[in-house]
Amino acid sequence: MSAILQQKVRQAVALLDELGIDAWLTFVRETSAGGDPVLPLIYGEGGLTWESALIIGRRGQTMAIVGQYEAHAAQETGAYAEVIPYDQSIRPALLAALQKLDPASIAINTSASDVMADGLTHGMYLLLLDLLKGTPYGERLVSAENLIRALRGRKTSDELELIRRSIAAAERIFQQTFHFAGLGMTEKQISDFMHRRLAEDNLGAAWSYEGCPIVNAGPDSPVGHADPGDLRIQPGQLLHIDFGVRLEGYCSDLQRVAYFRGPGEREVPQPVQQAFDVVTEAIRIALEGMRPGVPGSQIDRLAREHVTAAGYPEFMHATGHPMGHEAHDGGGLLGPLWERYGEVPNYPLEAGQVFTLEPSVLVPGYGMMGIEENVVVTAHGAEFLSQPQEKIILR
Repeated sequence: MSAILQQKVRQAVALLDELGIDAWLTFVRETSAGGDPVLPLIYGEGGLTWESALIIGRRGQTMAIVGQYEAHAAQETGAYAEVIPYDQSIRPALLAALQKLDPASIAINTSASDVMADGLTHGMYLLLLDLLKGTPYGERLVSAENLIRALRGRKTSDELELIRRSIAAAERIFQQTFHFAGLGMTEKQISDFMHRRLAEDNLGAAWSYEGCPIVNAGPDSPVGHADPGDLRIQPGQLLHIDFGVRLEGYCSDLQRVAYFRGPGEREVPQPVQQAFDVVTEAIRIALEGMRPGVPGSQIDRLAREHVTAAGYPEFMHATGHPMGHEAHDGGGLLGPLWERYGEVPNYPLEAGQVFTLEPSVLVPGYGMMGIEENVVVTAHGAEFLSQPQEKIILR
């Protein structure tokens, strides 16, 4: 992980130059109580206790101003050329560092739309303004939103390799799970089986453990982010699972479906097959529309219009979200221009970004038809990272 961390800090330097920003300041404290989402990328999983400032300059300067008891850990990251410890107050060291750099613009982690770029708490923002009082630097603060979006989104080759491995691990557990699943089993039993596979493979859950996987057995199961319950797999119903793993700090996020045949059934019923065909075709259409420079809302519209043109209600979620260090990784969104999404659906796609594609349909009397694939944006388009589900698993 330290190699990737060092790569990301170097990438941040290049992005500062690309965006015309002189310095980037990440200002945190007591990160165990709620750390800045960008820290795992530029500092690692180790926490910071006292007020700490990570400063990256456009000309390659890298400084970590930390409490003296965390100076060794900061040096061990290998990402910061200068580690500056302090005891009683961060003010002298912070002001000296800024005077040394004398940046005309200082990016700080605030954003109205992107939660992953909004790690500077209001209290820390007020404290920062107080520390900068009497200097010109308080007037030079700008949002780091575009910088963080690019840093999170443009995956390095090492990051993509970990994501591919995470996807492969999730696909393996899916295969084992659908082989295990049988009529009469509860959603919770399916979840417990998948959790055992995580433990055996020394993997983490891609999101909250209790809710990963999401398991929907039939039409009465609550759709969305609900924990698996006591509903049982019944004949003539769908089993839908939303699941991902965390492997060495990187995530996968997939959805798969199986149909359990009712009495006398040999094939998938027409309403279920039609819904599957519409959803998987919407995924294909979205993938074909993806390329650098296209706003995410355009990709969402392609998939959404395909689903509604087939006679289904509009699904009330985005077609896809960024994925990487988190299952929901911040930055651009393949989503509609709804107020709740702010500006993120307007962000253009960039090469190296990884997204999910997950349109969905509810099939009355049968259950949830949700397929989710993972894809990467390339220089000229996009390609699958996951192995697409091409037919309904028939049990």
